[in-house]
Amino acid sequence: MPGWLRFRKTADTAPEKAGHGLPEAVELALLDGIRRGRRADFESLYRLYHPRLTRFLVHLLREAELVEEVLDDTLMVVWQRASAFDGRSKLSTWIFGIAYRKAMKALGRFDAPQVDDEAEQRADPGPGPEQQLGLAQLRERLQQALGELSVDHRAVVELCYFQDMSHGEIAAIVGCPPETVKTRMFYARRRLRGLLADLEN
Repeated sequence: MPGWLRFRKTADTAPEKAGHGLPEAVELALLDGIRRGRRADFESLYRLYHPRLTRFLVHLLREAELVEEVLDDTLMVVWQRASAFDGRSKLSTWIFGIAYRKAMKALGRFDAPQVDDEAEQRADPGPGPEQQLGLAQLRERLQQALGELSVDHRAVVELCYFQDMSHGEIAAIVGCPPETVKTRMFYARRRLRGLLADLEN
């Protein structure tokens, strides 16, 4: 047990960019340290991925307790099975794949997860007070629209637009061919356009 609960608050407020733009070699060096049992390297990787995984899981699961459970389960796998990463994909693809599979299992245990209206604000705080109202309303509309999508469609939208992943990376994470990812994106975008049509006026 790496004991990450002791530094969860630090990870929640850390200023890193959540792994975006970080050289792959740096992440792989941290993973190598994790393989050797170095807790400090695990904590560094945790801080890098905590915001990205939280955002992904908030959109996918839409229930705070499930988000925390799946996040901890995912990072426990990274700690315990770091040697299972074989380098055939990006490290981020491997980690998000674990999170996706854990999320699907968690969703299978709950028929109707409840929406946590404050989760998005906690995962991605907005700017200054002068913009809070407009952004909060926009976030709420977007969250509602995403909630109308199937979990498969929510996953590809989140990974593409919010995690900046390619169709190939998304396919590896969700376990389907790239063409299926493209099809899901097509239907998800079409559905979102219909749900948010009034915002274009």
